[in-house]
Amino acid sequence: MKPGKNSLEKKRARKIAMAIGAALIVALLAFSVWHVQRGAQAVPALTGVAKQMRQDASAWTHEEKDASQMLRDVRDGNVTAVGVSPSAILVSRRDGAKYFVTDHNATFSHALLFGEPSSNQAAAYQLVWLPDADIRTGASRWIPVFDQVRDAISLLLPLLLIGGMVWFMRREMRGGASLLNKAPTLRFDDVIGAGEAKAALADIRGYLSDPKQFTSMGVRAPCGILMVGGPGVGKTRLAQALAGECGASFISITGSYFSAKYYGVGIQKVKHLFELARKNAPTVIFIDEADGLAKRTDTGGGPVEAESNRIINQLLAEMDGFASNEGVIIVAATNHPDNLDEALRRPGRFDRTVQVRLPDLEDRAKIFRFYAERLKSKSADIDYDQLARLTTGLSPATVAMVVNQAGLVARKAGDVEIASKHFMEAIKIARIGDVSGAERALSEDERTRIAVHEAGHGLVAALLGTGVLEEVTILPRGGALGVALITKAQDKHLYRETEIRNEIQVLLGGRNAEILRFSEASSGAASDLQEASRISLDMVSKFGFNRDGDLFSLAALPSQYAGLQMKSAIEHANVLLKELNELCFGLLHAYEPVLRAIADELLEQETVPGETVYRLIREHKSTLKIVHEPAAA
Repeated sequence: MKPGKNSLEKKRARKIAMAIGAALIVALLAFSVWHVQRGAQAVPALTGVAKQMRQDASAWTHEEKDASQMLRDVRDGNVTAVGVSPSAILVSRRDGAKYFVTDHNATFSHALLFGEPSSNQAAAYQLVWLPDADIRTGASRWIPVFDQVRDAISLLLPLLLIGGMVWFMRREMRGGASLLNKAPTLRFDDVIGAGEAKAALADIRGYLSDPKQFTSMGVRAPCGILMVGGPGVGKTRLAQALAGECGASFISITGSYFSAKYYGVGIQKVKHLFELARKNAPTVIFIDEADGLAKRTDTGGGPVEAESNRIINQLLAEMDGFASNEGVIIVAATNHPDNLDEALRRPGRFDRTVQVRLPDLEDRAKIFRFYAERLKSKSADIDYDQLARLTTGLSPATVAMVVNQAGLVARKAGDVEIASKHFMEAIKIARIGDVSGAERALSEDERTRIAVHEAGHGLVAALLGTGVLEEVTILPRGGALGVALITKAQDKHLYRETEIRNEIQVLLGGRNAEILRFSEASSGAASDLQEASRISLDMVSKFGFNRDGDLFSLAALPSQYAGLQMKSAIEHANVLLKELNELCFGLLHAYEPVLRAIADELLEQETVPGETVYRLIREHKSTLKIVHEPAAA
């Protein structure tokens, strides 16, 4: 058979099938119409009151009776027509009376329906179905409203839930990254100190301000800067100053910004962040606490580790230039750079690591002056250089807190202006702690021991010149029962062996003063011994300050092997401590009268200025000179 003939037969068969289907549909429709007409013919036509009830049921709504009355009327044959509606039953009596019976649950209408006489009996009344009649009284009038509200809630609630989930997911994907309303106005000159960090950020400023000076030479500008430093050193202010110098947009987030509750949302956050930055270039993206990104793991952990790895991979891809990052610079800040993934720190991502160091003596004085000028203070009474000496090792944020604390001290004292004494008290609170009131629980013997102990620290520090002795006090502060406040004339980064030995003698001065005065020590020297032991161990095991000429550093050994060599290092450190302890005791013995005088002043005044200690030392030295001159003659 030819292919053409075959296709014609298929078309003919389809036409026949379609004709048969159409005929069946027409037959079904005709049967339905006939059945409806037959049913309509079978239903008897309504007459009289029943017809009136179907047309208008308002005449039955004026009087309400109970169901027992209706049942009596039906039983007695006094009813001509009964209308059944969804909420009530309408009754027409033979005497023309009309009333209704409330029927909430269709209880009585069912009784009427099932109580109908059989087909071979004549009906005593006409039964009318009134689907459109809605007769309600009292609280039942609100039932349709409640039904409509319920239906609306059942329809809208799923839509609201779905819409809320979509909105929440979109918000999660966008995260909290947003541009500042206006570019930061901060400049590098507004940031005190941090000269090394400013120099490193100068290249970034040049690239964002004029990128052609890099591209014309074929030089690739840095992609990112990793700022490393302790808390409060000014990493965030430097990032804001960089954006302010360039007039660039600024986005500030944290390392935890990329984490999310739902799987895959973190990756969308990374994409949104870079899309936002590219759209508003030039842009500085500042990631604070960047160590929150952690490292990628290959341990095959659970879904949390897998999601963290995917987030870091997406961040690496965005930074690596698969999309154009022109005009986008990432500045990250962290206190723990070792917690960052190694791939983030390679060239092409974070090209440069900048150390943001603590301010030096001069910078601290400027920071004090900057914040103090905002307060109502006696500027002529404040020695900013002295305040800077007293705050060695404090960050700019801590210095700002000290200035604010000085204001609180002045308010507590009832003064209207902040003076130098308020700053001194604020520094003591920041470095040592507030006055604790523990002196109320101290016995007289304990106060005497504490006075001798602190006098020993202060005297040895003044004699050896380990720093400037500001004051000695037996007022408990924080966890200390007394304090010898010693400051450095300047910040030091390198210490000679002699300086470290003197520091250890100062730590041992309190214990030796107790032994010299009372022939025994107390437990108050526990923290001093701990610190002295740590320093002496570093001297012999790391710094090479070993009498035996042993220069090997235990820091070069892996941790599992360093413990094997620790016994020898401890022995050498103990020998060093004994030697320095003897020197310290001899020094205190030579100046025992000064020690007693300082202790007596402390018991009487509770706080002795450093100037008093220096004066007593000078007087003692002059006395020794006068005594020895006749003997020499």
